Formats: sequence, structure tokens, C-alpha cells
Amino acid sequence: MSDSLPSYETQEEVMFFDTDIGGVVHNIAYLRMIETCRTKLATEKMGMNLKAMANTNLYPVVVRTEIDYKFPATLGHKLTIRGSLESLDRAKFWVSFEVYAEGVERCLITCRQALAMVKMPEGRPQRLPKEWREKWA
Repeated sequence: MSDSLPSYETQEEVMFFDTDIGGVVHNIAYLRMIETCRTKLATEKMGMNLKAMANTNLYPVVVRTEIDYKFPATLGHKLTIRGSLESLDRAKFWVSFEVYAEGVERCLITCRQALAMVKMPEGRPQRLPKEWREKWA
């Protein structure tokens, strides 16, 4: 039986630079916040190491993003971003995210991303680590 799939949670406060003139969070700001959560999930729960990536030139690369904006976050909201490994196969894995705001009774954003391990600078996809398949497949 596989271990439970890894998950991670980050916190963000909506700042001026995250918003438009109306104080609503920009779509790109959500993606930055998701990127932070995904990186922490990868490094702290999935065993990736930033220095090792730089040394081996093997990186997890986003190949697809699906995002649904359900309700806006605004200036000053304290957000919780929850990310988790959803599934994996030989060369690609999916992670999913939900974004919540303190004091708001509903999910603001759902997101799924597909990633592939890619050897740079060649840009060649590689198989996912064998340990991942043994642990979470």
C-alpha cells in the first residue's frame, strides 16, 4: 500500500502589489502564491532539493495549469493555500491547490497543475523518480 499523498499549506497576506485598482487580487498573484506552495511541497514533502536541481539541471516544469476563480480575495485578506500531490505516472505528476481567505466561508480558487521532470538545457523529459512511484503510486 502506498503512503498517503504529500500535502503542504502556506499562508499569504494580500498586499497592494497583489491587487488591481479595485483592491481585487490579480490572477498572476494567485499563481505566485501557488508557486510558493508548490515549491515548499516539492522541497519539504517530496524530497526535492533546490541545490541538487541546480547541480543536476533536472527541474520540475509546469506543463499545464487549470485554475477556477470562484470568489475574489481582496487587499488585506489573509490567505491559506493548500497544495497536494494528486497523482503521478512515469513522466508527469499532478498537484492540486485550494485557496481560502480568513473570514470567508468558501473556497476562492481551485487549481491543478501538471508537471514533468525536465533535463535542461536540452529540455528533455525524464522519468519521475522511482522512489515516488514506490511510495505514492
